[in-house]
Amino acid sequence: MIHLASNSPSRALLLSRLGIDFIQKSPKYNEEQITTTVAKDFVYTASKGKLGAAVREFGLDIPLLCADTVIAAADGTILRKAKDVEDARRILNIQSGSTISIISSLHYKSNRLAFSDISATHYHFSKFEEEDLEDYLKSGLWQGKAGGCMVEGFCKKYIISVDGYESTAMGLQVECLLPWIKD
Repeated sequence: MIHLASNSPSRALLLSRLGIDFIQKSPKYNEEQITTTVAKDFVYTASKGKLGAAVREFGLDIPLLCADTVIAAADGTILRKAKDVEDARRILNIQSGSTISIISSLHYKSNRLAFSDISATHYHFSKFEEEDLEDYLKSGLWQGKAGGCMVEGFCKKYIISVDGYESTAMGLQVECLLPWIKD
């Protein structure tokens, strides 16, 4: 049993698919305090901050798993979670017909083990169809997603090429984590 210290349905889905028993509750942590504009520094700081908050809030009776994900545009700009539909449209239009990097950082900590990883998956997208984009925006599925991106959903049909694990893009690089949590 592990404690997934994240509200992400995608992370929960990945753990469920692998048959890993977990409880899910996120600690209180404010990402807005992070000032770096470097994507890998941002996700590392956020996931490490969430781990510290989770240890204080929940303890280590059950091993903790914390993660964060961010999208970097081709020019390195961090594409955060959209604040509203107009922000989502802006962010998704940056990704349309471009290459992005989805960077995830995780921290796993138990009484006997600590493991950290930063991984990236790179996607090259064809141009998003305007009507399709508007339908996605209306659906609200972009809410709470780094960069408004759902590579397992809306963006999937626009993928031209991928370099990396889909799980990393979904917010939890399980391929890197599994060897450390299997007994």
